[in-house]
Amino acid sequence: MLPWWAGVALAVVAYAWLHHLAVAPAPTPVAVGQMGAFAVSQIYKILAMFGQYILPLICLSGAALSAIGRAKRRRLLADVAQNPTAGALDEMTWSEFELLVGEAFRRKGYAVTETGGGGADGGVDLVLTKGSERHFVQCKQWKAFKVGVTTVRELYGVMAARGAAGGYVVTSGQFTADAKEFATGRNITLMDGSALRVLIDGVRPAPAAKQTGVPACPQCGSAMVRRTAKRGANTGGSFWGCSKYPACRGVRDV
Repeated sequence: MLPWWAGVALAVVAYAWLHHLAVAPAPTPVAVGQMGAFAVSQIYKILAMFGQYILPLICLSGAALSAIGRAKRRRLLADVAQNPTAGALDEMTWSEFELLVGEAFRRKGYAVTETGGGGADGGVDLVLTKGSERHFVQCKQWKAFKVGVTTVRELYGVMAARGAAGGYVVTSGQFTADAKEFATGRNITLMDGSALRVLIDGVRPAPAAKQTGVPACPQCGSAMVRRTAKRGANTGGSFWGCSKYPACRGVRDV
């Protein structure tokens, strides 16, 4: 659950501490009453002798698993970003879908805790933290059904009970009209497959912008397109508009 570098740091600290205990001279008992303390210190010394290798090895194993997991998340995000078809989302497992959504929010600057849903978290799959605020996320990788209002109500109830600042329901599919109506006016964001695409596109580099000198969208990071204003005070003038319009409405001055 920790970053890989934290596992490495814990391994170093554990080895230094236990090695110090393992090589420290044991006190010599000078009275019968001190034999018990002497025996306990010898037990600690023996445990430290073995622990100075076992505990760092456990920490390093955790660091390796953390690094592998992070690489998997990055690979999922890159694969979906490079594959614009809906099948890229539909073909992954529910666990991969949760990892993908978590990585996308992590790239947006959130600290992400993966809870796996169920249990005491009331079905919350991800907990997003930024500053003092928490947001809850439910992921629904449903291929055949629309996400209904029951799911949104459940998340809203957990948010109210646990004092979350907001929440997200993310699906690779769509939402029912009742779900959209319930979320309106509440601090819940419904992200369907199209909105999730915008989020993913917004957290990856925009190669077109780097290669051609075209500016990147200030909202989602995608390449921009030069457009001409058709109405308003700047009618006839040029401006940069996001290539993801109308999903994203980011603009820049020429």
